[in-house]
Amino acid sequence: MIGMKMLRGSRLIVLMLSLLALTGVALAERADRSSAWSRVKTPSNGEPQAIGDYSGGCVQGAHALPLDGEGYQAMHPSRLRHFGHPSLIDFVTQLGKGARAAQLADVLIADLSQPRGGRASGGHASHQSGLDVDIWYIGPDQPGTLSASQREQMHARSVLDGKRGAIRTRWAERVAKLLQLTAAAARVERVFVHPIIKRELCAQPGTDRAWLGKLRPWFGHDDHFHVRLTCPSGSPDCTPQARVGSGDGCGEELAWWFSPEATQDREDGKKRYQSKVVSKPPVPPRCREVIAQP
Repeated sequence: MIGMKMLRGSRLIVLMLSLLALTGVALAERADRSSAWSRVKTPSNGEPQAIGDYSGGCVQGAHALPLDGEGYQAMHPSRLRHFGHPSLIDFVTQLGKGARAAQLADVLIADLSQPRGGRASGGHASHQSGLDVDIWYIGPDQPGTLSASQREQMHARSVLDGKRGAIRTRWAERVAKLLQLTAAAARVERVFVHPIIKRELCAQPGTDRAWLGKLRPWFGHDDHFHVRLTCPSGSPDCTPQARVGSGDGCGEELAWWFSPEATQDREDGKKRYQSKVVSKPPVPPRCREVIAQP
């Protein structure tokens, strides 16, 4: 009798362990799908932490960026991508104040992260750990707060003149001031811009060139620039990116982006993306906990 009870008990333990294993697999699969993260409409509980890599992570205890602030306005709020680590929220609010002080038109803020970060549909590989934000180069045409419909219907516009291969004259001064203001922030790790924009700013005279080193050439960033912050304190599971090198990055490093090799590299990248043969960083185990919260 005792033996039968022990046998039943052993089977129960095995069953429980199997269920736990299956649950772990289900959470891992769920955390690996962008649709799962986009269905979550609220931040998770817990102390704010950026977790994992910029392109393979999540954010715990994210804060929402107010849609309006001093010197900035958030665009396309229906996408529900105006969440981030408090360090990112503070950066945006401080950038808006700096833009207002510099007498620039309001800064238009596009995507930050989803409520809990994670993989998102629509072309974003990063923006996963609550430390990335896209910002439009161009401000609103008219002063004042945009209406709800304007926020949803407006789209970013390229600041490049294709024929001249340069920044459009009417936007050149604003682009230079806004990017310098952005890159000057100590917490900013990188600012991704179109190679032509980087080249034009490198050609400008001036002795203060340290901020140019943070501008990283990347195709496709002609209508917005992408800001990436360093891992904040209190986020031990945040994976930092390698620091940018010293100097302004205006020499051979920049010249490569205008070479045949760069063009071929871009075409190869498009083919990999279209064929969906793109490697993705593994999702950190802690992100499974973040997405599993009610």
